Amino acid sequence: MLKISFLYSEDCPSHHEALNRLRKIIDQEGVAAKIEIVKVKNNQEAVTLHLRGSPTILMDGVDIDPNSTEQFGLGCRVYRLEDGRISPLPSESMIRKALRGA
Repeated sequence: MLKISFLYSEDCPSHHEALNRLRKIIDQEGVAAKIEIVKVKNNQEAVTLHLRGSPTILMDGVDIDPNSTEQFGLGCRVYRLEDGRISPLPSESMIRKALRGA
């Protein structure tokens, strides 16, 4: 069973939508996965847990965006989408690709 860690900070509002998107893609792909939802409270926890900003999704410990250059720390995450745009959410295709590769 795939272990997914969903790391987030309350200060970044996009985590609700990101978690819903993650669950939807898992259902669509029919993947057996356990989601561990972790609320990160401070910068020390963020570094220890490998939070590259909220939300961060790790699949078996690997970030779904392997090209991310963001440093570990508390703050809002920025994802670069396939078309080059910036978004506070990972794209559905990014999540899907990570699921298939895990």
